[in-house]
Amino acid sequence: MRIGIIGATGFTGFELVKILVKHPEFKIAALTSTSLAGTPYSAVYPQLRGIVDNLIESDDYDKCAEKVDAVFLCLPHTASQEAAAFFLSKGKKVADLSADFRLGSKELYEFVYKVPHKKEELFAEAVYGMPEIFGEQLKTARLAAIPGCYPTSVIMPLFPLLKEGLIDGDFIVADSKSGITGAGKTPSEKTHFCNVQENFQAYGVLSHRHNPEINYILGKAGKHVDVIFTPHLAPINKGIESTIYARSHTDIFQLAECLKTFYKGRRFVRILDFGNAAATANVRDTNFIDIALFKKADKLVITSAIDNLVKGASGAAVQTMNIMCGLDETTGLI
Repeated sequence: MRIGIIGATGFTGFELVKILVKHPEFKIAALTSTSLAGTPYSAVYPQLRGIVDNLIESDDYDKCAEKVDAVFLCLPHTASQEAAAFFLSKGKKVADLSADFRLGSKELYEFVYKVPHKKEELFAEAVYGMPEIFGEQLKTARLAAIPGCYPTSVIMPLFPLLKEGLIDGDFIVADSKSGITGAGKTPSEKTHFCNVQENFQAYGVLSHRHNPEINYILGKAGKHVDVIFTPHLAPINKGIESTIYARSHTDIFQLAECLKTFYKGRRFVRILDFGNAAATANVRDTNFIDIALFKKADKLVITSAIDNLVKGASGAAVQTMNIMCGLDETTGLI
């Protein structure tokens, strides 16, 4: 299977390249960038010198479509709309790592992102790229919307418990912390070393764009939810840890059994033994999500940890594309 990565020089593109270069069935056929065309990929990421020396190409979609069977779109929000429509029209499978098709409707997207959506017709066929929950739909999908990193860390622990009615959907608090790479490769004042080092702070309080995504997807569990979501920037490179607070009158052993049953056979979900908390160091550079449960009376605390660039982005995208192409979902990821 010939693969193109559109927007290959950002952090998610780099993670995709690192995964795909070792993938037994996917072969990198095109790497594109608007600003670095003509540059060897290994000149941008010297770690790959002698491994991926492919020349980066311009974003010439017609030329790219001739070389590939499927594409990963690592583009800014709004830019993926036209790209997805183009490659779908050429019969290519598309995994979009932007938010352009995650929210299910033009109205919700425009409310959250405050920009027009020009390809409303594609919402009908976009499948949320979370294989552990939407794997059956992904088997026949042409377009996958890869989840946001924060939503992955919050949705996966909560979805089975909400689906079975084991927690109170009216009171859920998600306190999440992310490494700096979650802000993308383009530098800003917020991500300047002097503002990050020895600092820890909340941002996007009650206004972060991932909050509607979390609520929208958890709503598919059959329960209305309005999660109070607060993200924080932590002075680490990679990783997300979410501490989630909820109410439940169900025994902790039953809660754990619910998660284990729902995710039975899903290689990348690890339910930790009681007393162990999820930690970013234990999932770094992997496609795993670790989930831990703690309970006192009706108070439930869940901790989860993922690598924001792997399970929170590129790893999930490859896992999703594996399913779309009829492969075992773990191919190239273990």
